[in-house]
Formats: sequence, structure tokens, C-alpha cells
Amino acid sequence: MPPIADSKRTSPLGELESRAYALAERVPSLLVAARRVSHTVAHGIHGRRRRGPGETFWQFRHFESGDAAETIDWRRSASSDHLYVREREWEAAHTAWVWVDMSLSMAFRSHLSQTSKIDRAIILALATGDLLVRGGERIGFIGGRARVGRMAVTQLALSIARRANDPALEQDSLPPAAALGEFSECLLFSDFLEPVDELVPRLEQLAMQGVRGHLVQILDPAEETLPYRGRTEFTGSEDGERMIAGRAESLRERYHERLTSHRRELNEALRRLEWSLLIHHTDRPAEEALLALHARLAGMEHDYRYRPSAEPMDTDLATEATL
Repeated sequence: MPPIADSKRTSPLGELESRAYALAERVPSLLVAARRVSHTVAHGIHGRRRRGPGETFWQFRHFESGDAAETIDWRRSASSDHLYVREREWEAAHTAWVWVDMSLSMAFRSHLSQTSKIDRAIILALATGDLLVRGGERIGFIGGRARVGRMAVTQLALSIARRANDPALEQDSLPPAAALGEFSECLLFSDFLEPVDELVPRLEQLAMQGVRGHLVQILDPAEETLPYRGRTEFTGSEDGERMIAGRAESLRERYHERLTSHRRELNEALRRLEWSLLIHHTDRPAEEALLALHARLAGMEHDYRYRPSAEPMDTDLATEATL
């Protein structure tokens, strides 16, 4: 919960409307930044395209012993002294669904970082989508339509802009309970500081569809270290609750304990779901997080189906994890 100075108050709807329009206006420039990040990471990384069952032409190769006669391309072979086999591209492409938390807490930026959490989340979401499209995957914003091809990332950016541009839309800090389709991926970008017992049921609804998820927790460095000293006023980003600390440094140890406990509980839940968690701080290059996320996405070919345990869940979870 960042400290803020007193400022002229506006109506909650007016604040939300102004923030929504400002965020939507930034999306085109964030798309440019995302593609720059994606190009940097893509250098030296090969896509996922490879031969296999499908309808799209992949390549010709010489006929080999053991190949079926029906795989011979007679038109290509007629112009050569060799028999050629037409190989098709592997088309068991996955669909990657993207969600970006646009709640008020994501607008936070401290003096320790040059970018807000929401801007970094959008850049990472679009850059990841760009890498996936290069590899022949389908991408889409959760609740919309998945696409493949050059315009898929642009459409993803438009989906984000439309959502950000609707001031009447309450920006939920939890991922939506949407139908995604079996064996797809979901990439969730948020600070994930909500109470674990509120977040995990929503993740389970997605996991039980046979969806594999990757959470990218985006934090400002001040949210990790609580670097404030002396008399400090803290204001909740979403509920507006205020607290004045006479000596902010005296809260640091207890704050770290709560943050560590929250992250431990979240990790335990994700291990049960066989999902992953990547922690990224906004003072670090976006390329670091994108490269790590790409490495995790490279291992898509396994059973994603979540099978809930017969044992009851541990419900003794932190209820005040939101910072």
C-alpha cells in the first residue's frame, strides 16, 4: 500500500474514468515497447514450428525406406531424378489465453521504478503473445476470441484497450471464470496480492477444464522491500483505507513475514494445480521475465488435466494478504 500525498478529491467514477481513458491511450505505445522486448528475446530462440500431422505444407524431402507411397508428391518428383515426400506442418497448436489485472492497485509506481505495474503487465502480455504467434500458437484475451497470425497481437492489444477504455466496467483483481477449452494455456499477469483463499478457487475453476496456467506476479520494488522511514501515511489503492505509521521502518519485519507467508501459500496451491509462478519486479528489465516465461511455455506437451485431490483443502489461509 503506497504512501500518497493529500490531493484534491474527485468522485470515484471520475477517477476511474480518467484512469481508464489514460490507460487506453497508452496501449499503442505499450504495444510498440512489447514488440521491441519480444524481438530482443526472440533473437536466437527458435519457434515451435515442426513437421507432423496437419494440413499446412511444411517442406519437401527425399523419399526414404519406410515412407508410405501415398506420401510421395508426384508433381514435385516428376521434375527430378528423386522421389520427394511432402511433409505437413505440425498443427496441434495450443491456444494461449491472456489476462491482465487492470484493478487500481496495478497503477502503483514508487520512486524505485520508472514504470507502473499495469504498464509492465501489458508489455509482458503483448510481448509473450508476439513470441507465441511467431511459434504458430493461437492467442486471445480471456473472454474474447483466440487468433493466429500477424494480426493476433494487434487484436490482443485492442482487446486490452477496449477493456481499459470502459470506465463503467469494474476491474476485478481476480481472473474471470471463463470457459477456455481443454489443453489450452492461460497466462495471468497481476500482483496477486489478494487473499489466497479468494484467488485459489478462481484458479481451480480454470484448472479443472484441463487448462495449464502460468502466473506472473508483478510487484514494484517498494512492495517487496517497504523502504519507507519515519512518519508515513499509507493509503489502500482500492478501498481508500488510510493508516499513519509513526515509524514506517518498524513495520518492515512484520510486513516481510506476511508477504512471505502469502507467497508460500500461493506456491503451495499452484504446486497442487501443477501451475507455475514467476515473480517480476518493475525495476528489472522486461526481457528477463519474458525469457523466463518463454522457457516455461516451451514445455507445453504434457497432460494439463487437473485432478482435484480427495482430501479437503486447507482453508487456514491468510485473510489480510492485500498490501
